Amino acid sequence: MPDIIDWEQRPRGHRRLLFLVLVILAVVLFSSRTALSYYVDSLWFGSLGYREVFRKTLTLQWAVFTAFFAVTFLFLYGWFLALRRAYQADLPDEYMIVVGGQRLKLPVARILHLLGLGVSLVVAVVTGASIMMEWPTFALFWYAPRTTSGAVDPIFGKAIDFYLFALPAWQFITGWLLSLAVIACVIAIFFIIVTGSTRVLSGRLGSYTSRPWRGFSIAFSFFLLILAMRAYIARFERLFDEHTIFAGVTYADAHVVLPGMLAVCAALVVGAAIAIINAVSVPRARWLGAAVAPAAVCYLVLQILGWYVSSFIVKPNELVRERPYIGYNIDLTRQAYGLDRLAQREFPAETTVEAADPANNQATLQNIRLWDWRALQDTLRQIQEIRTYYDFPDIDIDRYEINGTTRQVMLATRELNVEKLPESSRNWINEKLIYTHGYGITMNPVNGFTPEGLPTLILSNMPIQSTVKSIAVKRPEIYFGELTNTDVYVKTRQQEFNYPQGQTNSVTSYEGNGGILLGGFLRRLLIASDRGDLTKLPFSDDINRESRLLMRRNVRDRVAALAPFLTYESDPYIVVGDDGRLSWIVDAFTTSDSYPYSRHYGLGNSPVNYMRNSVKVVIDAYDGTTTFYVFDPQDPIIMAYRQIFPTLFQDAAAMPPSLRKHVRYPELLLKLQAAVYGLYHMTDPQVFYNREDLWTVASEVGMDESGQHKTEPMEPNFVLMKLPGETAVEFVEILPFTPANRNNLIGWIAGRSDGEKYGTSVVYDFPKAKLVDGPLQIEARIDQNAQLSGQLTLWNQQGSHVRRGTLLVIPCGHALLYAEPIYLQAERSPMPELRLVVLALQDRLAYGPTFESALRALFGGEVSSLNGTTPPGEPERSVATSSAAPKPGAGVDALITGAAKDLADYQRLTAEGKLGEAGQKLEQLKRKLDQLNAHQK
Repeated sequence: MPDIIDWEQRPRGHRRLLFLVLVILAVVLFSSRTALSYYVDSLWFGSLGYREVFRKTLTLQWAVFTAFFAVTFLFLYGWFLALRRAYQADLPDEYMIVVGGQRLKLPVARILHLLGLGVSLVVAVVTGASIMMEWPTFALFWYAPRTTSGAVDPIFGKAIDFYLFALPAWQFITGWLLSLAVIACVIAIFFIIVTGSTRVLSGRLGSYTSRPWRGFSIAFSFFLLILAMRAYIARFERLFDEHTIFAGVTYADAHVVLPGMLAVCAALVVGAAIAIINAVSVPRARWLGAAVAPAAVCYLVLQILGWYVSSFIVKPNELVRERPYIGYNIDLTRQAYGLDRLAQREFPAETTVEAADPANNQATLQNIRLWDWRALQDTLRQIQEIRTYYDFPDIDIDRYEINGTTRQVMLATRELNVEKLPESSRNWINEKLIYTHGYGITMNPVNGFTPEGLPTLILSNMPIQSTVKSIAVKRPEIYFGELTNTDVYVKTRQQEFNYPQGQTNSVTSYEGNGGILLGGFLRRLLIASDRGDLTKLPFSDDINRESRLLMRRNVRDRVAALAPFLTYESDPYIVVGDDGRLSWIVDAFTTSDSYPYSRHYGLGNSPVNYMRNSVKVVIDAYDGTTTFYVFDPQDPIIMAYRQIFPTLFQDAAAMPPSLRKHVRYPELLLKLQAAVYGLYHMTDPQVFYNREDLWTVASEVGMDESGQHKTEPMEPNFVLMKLPGETAVEFVEILPFTPANRNNLIGWIAGRSDGEKYGTSVVYDFPKAKLVDGPLQIEARIDQNAQLSGQLTLWNQQGSHVRRGTLLVIPCGHALLYAEPIYLQAERSPMPELRLVVLALQDRLAYGPTFESALRALFGGEVSSLNGTTPPGEPERSVATSSAAPKPGAGVDALITGAAKDLADYQRLTAEGKLGEAGQKLEQLKRKLDQLNAHQK
């Protein structure tokens, strides 16, 4: 065995071949999986008519990756080669080490070369892949319309488009360049360490020269230049800063910080010049310290001046100094969230019965929502699921024409949940070929109840039955919905389960053209490989050339895959078209976090300071056709995306009228606007500064998952009503306000959904000197009512419990009407039944077993003739309202007979365990005894 082992003498051919084979296999494996995924995605986009959208998206993604990968690799590898060449004299080609008593000769030059190449490739790939995900930022920068007119920021005079499109791209670019500069400095330090170690090991430390610092000086100069660029860009970012009182540039920023940052930029450029001079002359480490000194001094002086101005000029006169900047923040925040489009009106909030004007507000009274959506969902799961594998994931609220009158209704889709299939049925054929879709929907008026307290259903059962001729579902199958999270194959030789029918099942076959055509064996094999069905799909006898794959069937996933650059409402809602087809509508938004002088608010996990409901997305529940309609063509962001994807978007005018009449003001937008308006309705800088009139969204008593009561902000409530000062009935979304840390109401906001008024909103302000009860105060009045609280306590006994629905605050005439349904739910049954309706005005509280009886009690008989308040066909229960007065013609004998009957019924119902109904009989007995006492007097 030789004393010296020469690494170069070892057989390198086999190692190189093995390394090459491994690299090729890795590349092929990665690229094949990626190519396969792209192939299936291309088929999916093509099936929807959006192949051009996929091509453009892919082009943009890979253009960004290629550009940043190439520049990063060339920069780092070129810098490495330049340093290696510069330090060649201090880098030995080989080095001798001792391993296990043997001397091993290492090819240092070759190892360094591979190390530089490998590190450059890895960093370039990681950089390109990470920045590739930000392709919308660069696409907007490239395609955004270049405008020189329009709104500008008040500090720099830059157009708003600069902040929405250009600045985010420059932030990414400068961040990327700064990372390259840091890596370049690290590589230079690495060579300093390597060459220094070589000199020490070779005994040439005394001959050490200053040459190694030359490369670091060049890298450091580049680093300082990029820092200067970053500091210049950071000047614009001051417009997004959040402060305690307001957001944006402050007095100190405008007069000290922004000019000072320009001085810091200049100092950094001077420092970069010093570093370059140090590189071309005799490099010394101390000159690098001198390069930093100008910027450090400027920064220190800037901090001192900023502290002095803030502490001794601004703080003692803060309102005076900050007034114009507070005004900028107010104006631009209102623009960013669309509050400048909001109308403001006065609402008298009167307290009398006459102010409610029930005779002229019948449409509002007839459509007060008494079904709490949670209670309705639990009830439908008991009476309409039919089979355990069906579910009602959500309840939607909308308006429909019923017998010539627009009524507010609640809809629920009956979707199939494959997770609930029996374990014995959980196999590939059942899950992929047979149980492919849900079936039908339910529809009920928002205040429709049967005598048993169940919903009065307009659409129900399987097959779907309708009680209204004008509303019919002709295509009830739901292949695309909120629970359709799995792929299925349709148009196969297997018949699909449609709905249960007695002892048998109704079956069907898909008749639509949605999905990806499976075609021949090779295409089927490729699709199966991508979808994880490689062992089943290619070899199934049930699959033929005409079979289709339905993928991304969850409507949320579907729209997010087509347009990931939009933000979506988390709650899609179902619509029954005039043609009998079911469609989903999803609200989509454009957002930004770089609108100048606008305050940031949380939207999910991301802060935003600009939002527009620019798009409505319609998804056909049967064939999955997905269409994007632009409803705010003035939004600059959606204008830019239309330039990028001209085939993706259509004008709002192209939406079919049968769907257009069901669009609504988005809940997400109204909640965000309400949060912003609570502070930014104060447009006077002095009032804003003192927070004299801060509002918050009203709170209500809700329930947590354990059934315990908790206080939480109110959710927007859809109401079919006549707005104060308007003549037409509209579908609006309302949300009340309270003063900060108070429970009384101060105003309410309404988002309008119908006709030309769609997308506009209006705020009604209450008189400042008037105290108007809020939801928590009304809840307290309910709890303090002796008869009502006693009845609720009696019901809340063993075997049953009281469930209180959402308290609604509804403007009626010039007054506010409060409504709360109260349900009784047996412990052994998850199905709540309506037992009481509580109605209140500011100074009056009434309740009854039906809405009509509660209305009569509240308005003292003024609306006793309004039979429309009870849905057609619903008989009123015979239980008398708790506030009803004795009938003047009732004789003593009749009262005695009635009391005896009530007592007998009470004893019977108590023995049967029907405590809720027994409590009602006890109340009736008590009232009759009171009437007998009155007769005796």
